[in-house]
Amino acid sequence: MHATAPVSPDEIRKGFSRAMSDMYREEVPLYGALMELVAETNTRVLDTQPLLAQQLQRTGEIRRLDMERHGAIRLGTAAELATICRLFAVMGMQPVGYYDLTPAGVPVHSTAFRAVHEQALQTSPFRVFTSLLRLELIENLELRAFAETALAKRSIFTPGALALIEQAEKDGGLNAVDADEFVRQALETFRWHPSATVTGAQYRKLSDQHRLIADVVAFKGPHINHLTPRTLDIDQVQAAMPGKGITPKAVIEGPPRRHCPILLRQTSFKALDEAIAFTDAQGSHSARFGEIEQRGVALTPKGRALYDRLLNAARDELGAFPNEGNAARYTQLMEHHFQAFPDNHAQMREQGLAYYRYFATERGLAARGSAAQPRTLDALIAAGHIDVEPLVYEDFLPVSAAGIFQSNLGDAAQSHYTANANRAEFEQALGRRTVDELKLYGQTQQRSIDECIQALLG
Repeated sequence: MHATAPVSPDEIRKGFSRAMSDMYREEVPLYGALMELVAETNTRVLDTQPLLAQQLQRTGEIRRLDMERHGAIRLGTAAELATICRLFAVMGMQPVGYYDLTPAGVPVHSTAFRAVHEQALQTSPFRVFTSLLRLELIENLELRAFAETALAKRSIFTPGALALIEQAEKDGGLNAVDADEFVRQALETFRWHPSATVTGAQYRKLSDQHRLIADVVAFKGPHINHLTPRTLDIDQVQAAMPGKGITPKAVIEGPPRRHCPILLRQTSFKALDEAIAFTDAQGSHSARFGEIEQRGVALTPKGRALYDRLLNAARDELGAFPNEGNAARYTQLMEHHFQAFPDNHAQMREQGLAYYRYFATERGLAARGSAAQPRTLDALIAAGHIDVEPLVYEDFLPVSAAGIFQSNLGDAAQSHYTANANRAEFEQALGRRTVDELKLYGQTQQRSIDECIQALLG
């Protein structure tokens, strides 16, 4: 161990996110075009919406916008999940939330590794949606046994990465030299490999069971299958994608377009068809795709219940999986049903539907200690002594995630599984409990209130 101070996990995460973006840009050239389109759109939005620009400046969101990314990987075994948890911990990332995708016909359950404190998120909001294949859902016992054997033979982490994980755990961190080496070693787990570990016939059997099963089982490691930038207006990006030679999916996943965005909206372009060398023949495989997201305010349990009810009502009325043929109808149904969800931050806050951050204003600080200083939170807000800003949603939506997966795996990939959430099994494989994302938002909101009260009345 070099006798120098340890590097902050947040800085390691920031370096890893940058390295991942550079690697993915080399592997998937369309990602570069996507990044340019998002940058152009964000610049235009900030130029034409000064109030939004002021809000992002006040909350600090503006500083993280350009570096914001999320990736996604799919793992095959409990041991892989437990080790990836330790790898992300070196970068200050914890498993937040539990997502069961089986109701949408995708045989995985998932979590999102990310930073959990608002200050850490400002340094680097990098997150990785991480799914574990549910081998028990493969009904063909012979194929299940083959998949288990194939996965047991592989090691998705380099010896160097494993050694540095152990070193970080033992020493409480890594110094600058070791942190740089950790980033290089960890990247190898996410790198694309154009060669499979199975024959062409074995790949087809896995793919016939589910395209995602083939993507996990047939390769040396869990190649990053998309890297997602954040836009301020996903509808503008969706409309502009064809002009850049990119064909978007038919439906933007998540809530409809609103004046006050909520939760998460996502769109993507189809997975690339890439040449693959099977152990006995040449072939092709499609898994990696481009995705863009727009993040809105995080919703409280009450807000999420309302969101889920309206989403389910729109989907039930549609009566089918949203696709190119019914995209216009689905958009109309979503807009109709979501009229029941207030599109005003003051109303959402008053009704307890969303989380917010609170900031002491110059006027409030100037009035500190005076007899005229209001004494309650609502009175301080009404007097202009506290500003209220939406707390950005940092996580994912299971229906949207499944919709993105299915769009890129193709309609033929859809299967029917009984809703089969098993958080206990997932957390046993993970080696720890997942973090409740709603508690995190509540804690961030409360910290900002406490800071305001301390600054103005303390």
